[in-house]
Amino acid sequence: MRITAAVLDEQGGRFTVTDVDLAEPGAGEVLVRVVATGVCHTDEVTRHGDLPFPLPGVLGHEGAGVVTAVGAGVESVREGDHVVLGWAWCGECRNCLDGQPRYCARLAEMLISGGRPDGSTVLRRLDGSALHSHFFGQSSFAGYAVVHERSLVKVDPGIPVELLGPLACGLSTGAGAVLNVLRPGLGTSLVIYGVGSVGLAAVMAARSTAVTTIIAVDRHESRLALARRFGATDTINAGDGDPVAAVTEICGGPADFSMECTGVIDVCRQAADSVGMRGTCALIGGAPAGARFELDHLSTLWGKRVIGVLGGEGRGAVVIPALIELYRQGRFPFDELVTYFPLEEIEGALGASRAGEVLKPVLRMPH
Repeated sequence: MRITAAVLDEQGGRFTVTDVDLAEPGAGEVLVRVVATGVCHTDEVTRHGDLPFPLPGVLGHEGAGVVTAVGAGVESVREGDHVVLGWAWCGECRNCLDGQPRYCARLAEMLISGGRPDGSTVLRRLDGSALHSHFFGQSSFAGYAVVHERSLVKVDPGIPVELLGPLACGLSTGAGAVLNVLRPGLGTSLVIYGVGSVGLAAVMAARSTAVTTIIAVDRHESRLALARRFGATDTINAGDGDPVAAVTEICGGPADFSMECTGVIDVCRQAADSVGMRGTCALIGGAPAGARFELDHLSTLWGKRVIGVLGGEGRGAVVIPALIELYRQGRFPFDELVTYFPLEEIEGALGASRAGEVLKPVLRMPH
């Protein structure tokens, strides 16, 4: 079928919105009419080659929409269901069977190989030449996507589906790191470095825990003001001095937990230095390929944990409906982070995000 998609032809290039051909869903696959899709930092770093997705192809991995057709053997969804398009996972490896599909043993193959696990692609130009597909299992910078049923999370049709795509990655990354991984206990302290959409989702999630000190660190006063509104008890402007010293002053010593949401190497070290003995630092921001940072050995040896967290961990089928219910209750107001753009303005959406003018751009698809 003919659809509209934003095609990226080469590394560092611009997206071109054009018509392409999409194959029908095969066994175990579902055709989804994409209503809207979030724009994530991962899309930008992939464009510039820090995540090795083959080009030309179609990116996008925070899609949400409506099921329009199902392939042979599909039983979990049916035509008309509202769905969020989650990450792809094999469903067979030890980590998937352990309830941790974000760490699927075939992760690279499933997310960035440029096609189905068998190597085939579902996208072609109108002249018949192949385009790489299945970015994170979906390639949702397009009006329709063919997705394995395992990746889909069925959601309540009473919530606007155009709002829900960012729950597939960015927002569940921040919130899930707090709720699934750190799980801060009664009276503890948490410092969040970088309060863009991921960090602000972490602030919102922290309010639903027993943590009593939530510190937001950023260089943008507007984001710090939002962090205070969403639940931060304290804020630090990183441009005003040493944020680690400021954290120590607020907490009366090291923090219990820290999160690094920027992917900036110097900030990774600050986040690790902000926690002390038996403290935990979670690295969740995406740094450039080949990035390295150093830790002080002795202070790390004294019971400090520095851990990497992909996608907030857990299963999308659990995390996404839970975040939607928290939103319905007024406890996770992520809609306030979203700014909508038409697909044709994808370059403007990326530029506004890069400049810090918007927190979470979401592309509406033409239909």
